[in-house]
Amino acid sequence: MSGHSKWSTIKHKKAKEDSKRGKIFTKLIREITVAAREGGGDPAGNAKLRLIIEKSKAVNMPQDNMMRAIKKGTGELGGANYEAFTYEGYGPSGTAVIVETLSDNKNRTVSDLRHVFTKMGGNLAESGSVAWMFGHKGVIRATGALTEDDLIEKLLDYNIDDVILEDGIFTITCAPQDLDPVKKAVEKMGMKVESAQMEWVPQNPVALDDTEKEEKVFKMLEALDDLDDVQNVYSNIGG
Repeated sequence: MSGHSKWSTIKHKKAKEDSKRGKIFTKLIREITVAAREGGGDPAGNAKLRLIIEKSKAVNMPQDNMMRAIKKGTGELGGANYEAFTYEGYGPSGTAVIVETLSDNKNRTVSDLRHVFTKMGGNLAESGSVAWMFGHKGVIRATGALTEDDLIEKLLDYNIDDVILEDGIFTITCAPQDLDPVKKAVEKMGMKVESAQMEWVPQNPVALDDTEKEEKVFKMLEALDDLDDVQNVYSNIGG
């Protein structure tokens, strides 16, 4: 069973606030462009693109924005060439951090990341420094009338790692290849899927015994998440 990341709960709530301001559009447009470039512009044959489009629709992104992003990815329209890079580091109190970026200027991205890490009591580390503490998993967040036991029972035929209910939101963790099938199964149960994506899930979340230390970590994670080139931020700080 995978552990629970306290930051993942905070990040989910933060994403909702960001979506209200349209702030999330820029990040999603980059994701759509890269997904279309890697797997083609037809969502029916590109599961990654399909999930991102559904995520974009959930935050009311205009259809025109999505179509332009797809066309940039397939080369029908010009635009910046975004590349995916993943960075690792340590936050305050030695917490482990993984940052996923999409950037057209790697030097700028690294400089911005290093500035935030250093300024807020952490440090950027070498590749492989902390990734071993995480598993790359499919994560579905959903709401509905089922109990935790009912949901687990209905998902017995799938390769589920964990099901957690917190603040009315179910977090289902599964093998990467099962993300799309599990999402569809959850929807067929009548539940509302709020998000479905690949995430770095901490294997053994660490709990800090001091609220002030916790706040320092969360402030750094939020500062990283607010950088233009950053798509996702993960940490092993637990609940």
